[in-house]
Amino acid sequence: MLPPLIPVLTWFTLLVKYPQRTLAVAIPLLTVLLTLAVWVQWQEKSNERLLAQLQMTLEYAPDECPADMPLLVRVNNTSGRALESLSWRIAAYRPGERTNLVEERYNSPSYGGDNPLAAGQHWQHCLPLPQLRSGYRAATLEFRIENRKGRFL
Repeated sequence: MLPPLIPVLTWFTLLVKYPQRTLAVAIPLLTVLLTLAVWVQWQEKSNERLLAQLQMTLEYAPDECPADMPLLVRVNNTSGRALESLSWRIAAYRPGERTNLVEERYNSPSYGGDNPLAAGQHWQHCLPLPQLRSGYRAATLEFRIENRKGRFL
């Protein structure tokens, strides 16, 4: 891999030696790159705004869910667009503490399927407990949704 300084020095050398040709290529190229960067930033901000409009709750509900899947997740799409897919991580905390008690794994729960979640609709599902650190009971912990990532239509 070239050190980052070499392409810059090469460009400056070409600019000094052939200023009209170098600028004729560089200006349109930089314009395209700048436009692409602005568009990507705008898309990310738009997606973040839509994700902020999702109302998500996660609760330990052994009475409402099967015994092997006691976590109840509810998603209410209050954004103006249909939700195509959504993934998140589950975290568990003792009340008043900030140490995540979930053993990290590579898989994370997600919403996705054939039918997108339309604007104004809600979805709920029961999930299994994540692997907790030893010595903690699920009934005494607060469960939270973190690191939401989604795609809207």
